[in-house]
Amino acid sequence: MPSDKRQSRLLASLALIAVICAVLLPCKSDAADDNSLWSVYEQALKGAKYVDLTHTITPNIPVRAGFADSTFAPAKAGADIEGFAKSGEVYTYAKHGFEATEYILRTAQLGTQLDPPAHWAPEYPAIDELPATYAMRPLVVISIVERLKTNSNCALQVSDIEAWQKEHSRIPECSRCLRALRWSKAWPDRKLATLKEFPGVGLDALKFLHEQRKILFHGHEPLTRTRRRTSKANLADA
Repeated sequence: MPSDKRQSRLLASLALIAVICAVLLPCKSDAADDNSLWSVYEQALKGAKYVDLTHTITPNIPVRAGFADSTFAPAKAGADIEGFAKSGEVYTYAKHGFEATEYILRTAQLGTQLDPPAHWAPEYPAIDELPATYAMRPLVVISIVERLKTNSNCALQVSDIEAWQKEHSRIPECSRCLRALRWSKAWPDRKLATLKEFPGVGLDALKFLHEQRKILFHGHEPLTRTRRRTSKANLADA
């Protein structure tokens, strides 16, 4: 049996280990009581339902007329690597132990993407200049699906926004506002890029959202920068 001295050292070591574990691995109740990101995960994110709103980028997805198609291909060695690969050789699982994909994207306007202000004017911030906090904001989704049943070219109006606020609450500042159109139900049919009529957003509605409700940015389903015929009905409350 160990001596009293050895027992004391053993107990002291076990106590030290217990203290270290307590510091490094806080129990669930402790994590739930503080304001750390750990508690945010435990209380909100861990049990949340996640909905993917993105479209997978492929060589055949719809893209605005004027942009060339992207190409995807197996990745190849860009130079000779002695004893491993020759320049231009396709990487394979069998020979190299891995595979990769080479992407040639003809535009950034593909699939689901965040359009930075610099897209429209050089003095505004580019995508890498926008803070990561833009990704974590309250999300507001306003549907005009019912009106689309009788008018495929209708636009979101101030009246739609006010109706949403009456049912829910005032749109919070710095939120993200999306229009529900069900336009993407036909995705990835390439005919979507050739449509002449499709849902949009009225100018008065945009001004209301950005100037009065001070939203951070708004989103839409139709292809970015797709040309459309704009009528007076699209720019006035209907």
